[in-house]
Amino acid sequence: MDREWGRTSVTDFPEHSRQLMRNLGTGPEGLSTREAERRLQVRGPNEIADKRGRHRVSAMIRQFTHPLALLLWLAAVLAAVSGVVQLGLAIVAVIVLNAILAYVQEQHAEHAVAALSDYVPQQAWVVRDGRRNHVLARELVPGDLLVVEEGDQVSADAQLISGAVEVDMAVLTGESNPVERDSTARDIARRPLDSPILVFSGTTCISGTATGIVTATGSHTELGRIAALTRGVRSEPSPLELQVRRVAWLIAAVAVGVGALFLPLGLLAGLSPAAAFVFTIGLLVANVPEGMLPTITLALAAGSRTLAGKGAVVKRLSSVETLGCTTVICTDKTGTLTANRMRVTDVASDAPSVLVAAAARCTTADLGSTGDPTELALLSYAAEHGQPVDPSEREAGRRKVFRFETHLKRMSTVDVHAGSLVLTVKGAPEEVLPLCSTVIDARVNSVPLDDELLRHWENAVTAMTGQALRVLAVATRGVTEPVGERDDAESGLCLLGLLGLLDPPRPEVRAAVTDCHSAGIRIHVVTGDNGRTATEIAKQVGIDVSRSIDGHELDTMSESQLDALLGEDTEVVFSRASPEAKLRIADALRDTHHVVAMTGDGVNDAPALRRADIGIAMGCSGTDVARQAATVVLTDDNFATIAIGIREGRRVFANVRKFVLYIFAHSVPEVVPFLVFALSGGMIPLPLTVLQILAIDLGTETLPALALGREPAEPGLMAQPPRPTREGVITRQLLWRAWALMGGMSALLALGAFLIVLVQGGWHPGDDVSTGTPLHETYLQATTVSFLSIVACQIGTAMAARTSLASLRSVGLTTNRLLVGGIAFEIMFAAALVYMPPLQTVFGTAGVAPWMLLMMLPMPVAVWGIDEAYRCRLRRHADASRQHPDTLASTRPTMSVTG
Repeated sequence: MDREWGRTSVTDFPEHSRQLMRNLGTGPEGLSTREAERRLQVRGPNEIADKRGRHRVSAMIRQFTHPLALLLWLAAVLAAVSGVVQLGLAIVAVIVLNAILAYVQEQHAEHAVAALSDYVPQQAWVVRDGRRNHVLARELVPGDLLVVEEGDQVSADAQLISGAVEVDMAVLTGESNPVERDSTARDIARRPLDSPILVFSGTTCISGTATGIVTATGSHTELGRIAALTRGVRSEPSPLELQVRRVAWLIAAVAVGVGALFLPLGLLAGLSPAAAFVFTIGLLVANVPEGMLPTITLALAAGSRTLAGKGAVVKRLSSVETLGCTTVICTDKTGTLTANRMRVTDVASDAPSVLVAAAARCTTADLGSTGDPTELALLSYAAEHGQPVDPSEREAGRRKVFRFETHLKRMSTVDVHAGSLVLTVKGAPEEVLPLCSTVIDARVNSVPLDDELLRHWENAVTAMTGQALRVLAVATRGVTEPVGERDDAESGLCLLGLLGLLDPPRPEVRAAVTDCHSAGIRIHVVTGDNGRTATEIAKQVGIDVSRSIDGHELDTMSESQLDALLGEDTEVVFSRASPEAKLRIADALRDTHHVVAMTGDGVNDAPALRRADIGIAMGCSGTDVARQAATVVLTDDNFATIAIGIREGRRVFANVRKFVLYIFAHSVPEVVPFLVFALSGGMIPLPLTVLQILAIDLGTETLPALALGREPAEPGLMAQPPRPTREGVITRQLLWRAWALMGGMSALLALGAFLIVLVQGGWHPGDDVSTGTPLHETYLQATTVSFLSIVACQIGTAMAARTSLASLRSVGLTTNRLLVGGIAFEIMFAAALVYMPPLQTVFGTAGVAPWMLLMMLPMPVAVWGIDEAYRCRLRRHADASRQHPDTLASTRPTMSVTG
């Protein structure tokens, strides 16, 4: 409801506020409504722009224009030109299905900017025309007088000109402790976020009331700056996406090359133009594994579901595989390596009771509810030692609170204690000790804190931090009202002693660190905590720390120095590091060719989370913006879950190779029939129709391929070094197994079965088998047998593809129940195409005799057997290589990258 605003003169405000009013053309009565509307037209609305909408059309177009889609479009056009409209429509349907699947996944990838927008409230109180009004937050403009009260979310960046408030800045700084903002404070902060007179968009007012002049709106706010930085840090394609893209281009090149080579060959061999077109379509369709992209997508989705059940929610499917390529992890300490459950374990004081009572009094938390973990630990320790603090009595005796400030690393309270006003300070020893001039002794007297005593307490701090303790120094002094400025109040203190608090390492982290080390992964700790404490915790969990670098030292490092440090084969603790430092570290690691997994929880972490190959946000303690910017969210904030994710990522990539091997093995028996048809000049009819190829690629092979994506990990997975990101999905060894061994065997068996059925039916080379001829039914049976032979060979290929080196016997014939089910479906699907009249008409199949079915029974064993023999030879070489690594190095199977 509008109300009259107090009549205030410009001269009532401090000089810096008067100067700001002059610069922004405003005054104590605020802007006029007309001026505010004009500025809104010039400056634009107070919103963080989300530019994703304009890219959605191009994103959808991209799904229809990648190499595999273009090949299928070409096949569809050729089908339409040659009069086979039904085939062309079937191919178009495949393109549309693949495009929809890929587009839906891509749209789930970008939400960080939208989450940032959610931090801007919908309405705000402003003073305009001398009256207080409720306006839409999007209508705020620079120069508006913004009123901030308890419970409000700040709508724009503003400089306070009257009043004081406590603000929760966690959204911007990650600090859970509220900070005080006072219009009368002296601003000596080095950065805007630490200024005592500035409030920022997206933060929350915890208590108090103040008025400020809006200095920035929308994208010009601190929140908007982070949004722009987050938007500017492009999420680069994952290693798997790059490899799939290379595979797609490889397939496209092979398909176009084969078509260009054999189309004129077919015409020269005497084929009619229509037959040559059918031949070209067949080659294109046979060379394009239509089910590969959706199969990879669904396999990654399965890996994502597995990780979700173990505490890691993966938002970008390809990130499941990227985890497996990780070479460096940059992890927080508190809550990730540790349990985030502080407790007091050491007290250093000549008057411990006085120290504990004072420390418990200098708190704002309540044991009966949630609060800062450190303060809860202090209250709990005091209660356990007979000095409980009643929150209501504490608040009744409280006169002033100087909130914890990030740059000061301390907080103070002024309370009535034993009939007198007492100021109590607790905070980082390096900040509190310089403020002390005396220290309490065993007789509870103050004695001068001379150089010798100061060294004693500094050594005590060193000893406690060396035990991985978080150390708090507590000091006090008597004061009189009014208390005055913070700098004056927090001086001439009497040191009461030190408290050592422990946030113990999570018990499961050490084993996870060992797993990461055995997998060739380095671990750096990036924390805002004390360097000694962080280093000791890191050592306790097995991180081999060679150096600890604090925030100031990091800021003074040149890019080349940081690159050189991170390029060493060492592990580093970055202590007292600001959230912005994470972006610099991520950039340096990526520039030195590492695959980086980076943890974070604050808004300022969002750019680094997006910059890292794997951004990992904390699900329990993190902000919404961090969770949206990240690609992985840990629901338990546990480092051990990262190691589980890496293991799962490696397993997923290994399984991607398995079903790519499985799919590629079938391209040979699909292509060979068309080559035989062309090279024979049509004397041998087509052993397989194009629709039967589609039935194989999208029907019989899909479920077994998906089942291979769920294959359990082979032994020794986490004992291998990280896979180089340049190493392709397709290797020469994979192609040898797929095309030469299993594919070649399958082609021979399928073509042989086709010819046997034809000859048995009375066919001779060159005989007409078209519709209406006596041999047409025999031809239909022969193509059906060819189709069924490939299906039978798929069963053997699926079993062989389950391992890259181990024997099938070692992993068990039926341990992958999904594969058994997929093979059962494959057989039933093939039977339906062969024996159901409606499907016979569509796919050109016919019922076959029992002897023809019996001919296929040994085919799976033959295909699996030839690959099993090859893997047996590889195992023998591997065993011999371990015994004689030098003499047999040259005999190892080649694994170089193709594509």
